[in-house]
Amino acid sequence: MKVNGYAAIEPKAELTPYSYELGPIGSEQVDIKVSYCGICHSDLSMINNDWGMTQYPLVPGHEIIGEVIATGNAVKNVKVGDKVGLGWQSGSCMSCDQCMEGHHHLCAQGEATIVGRNGGFADYVRGHWSWSIPLPDAIDMSKAGPLFCGGITVFNPILLAGVKPTDKVGVIGIGGLGHMAIKFLKHWGCEVIAFSSNPNKKEEILKMGASRVINSKAPEEIESITGKLNFILNTTNVTLDWNSYLTALAPKGKFHTVGAVLEPMEIPAFSLVMGEKTVGGSPIGSPALTKTMLDFCVRHKIYPDVEEFPMARVNDAIEHLEKGKARFRIVLKN
Repeated sequence: MKVNGYAAIEPKAELTPYSYELGPIGSEQVDIKVSYCGICHSDLSMINNDWGMTQYPLVPGHEIIGEVIATGNAVKNVKVGDKVGLGWQSGSCMSCDQCMEGHHHLCAQGEATIVGRNGGFADYVRGHWSWSIPLPDAIDMSKAGPLFCGGITVFNPILLAGVKPTDKVGVIGIGGLGHMAIKFLKHWGCEVIAFSSNPNKKEEILKMGASRVINSKAPEEIESITGKLNFILNTTNVTLDWNSYLTALAPKGKFHTVGAVLEPMEIPAFSLVMGEKTVGGSPIGSPALTKTMLDFCVRHKIYPDVEEFPMARVNDAIEHLEKGKARFRIVLKN
């Protein structure tokens, strides 16, 4: 099957029209006609080869919403005509200990949607049936794409850390990831403190569900909540004063990062030891947890704030994201 998409042919290049053949479909694969595809900061990292693993030409896009148009002969639980979502991961081995325990997203042989293969900035994309996740009937397809990467990335830590509805929690960085984290945690029942370096976002952040916005560039404001938070989620990818956030944790508090901070994080041992605090991190989540998240979103009408661009204006959309103007996720429409 011929696919028409948009590809980067070298690091930092603008995307240009690109056609390619998918080849014969595998027995456990599905082909998806792309209706919408979100733009994630990870797409920019892959376009720029920030992580040193990009293969060019690269068709980015891993927050995909569409319709199944073909299936292999061993596909389960998905059929032609189903509306599905496909996120960062497009396959896993289905036989290792992690897969057998339901942690498919930790499979060492996992296949990423845009690593060594082409993603969703195109009219069609292919993935394994287990990662092509059926959408709830009531979901808004135009806003659902970012849930399949950014959404599950910030939903998974809530369960990993055992966050309780009575907890007081913090979210660092209120962008594409952080704004979804606030919405999830608010509907989880938590009191949410937002840490942001942009004072112009304050009113928007409060409307999302935060009870207070702290200027992350003002040490005295961070000090005002010393020992108060049960859980802090970092969504930024820059180096911060990590110890100031560790001291904001209450005893037995948990600091969790999903931001891809490229430099080593300096974590003072005594800040952990004296309060029995922990530091952790995680990628996306399993297919089963993604389904749970979608049901949670439909139940509480939780969606990312999105700006929609036509697929043909993909470079305008990328520039909009690079300049920090996105409020708060961008979705391309085919």
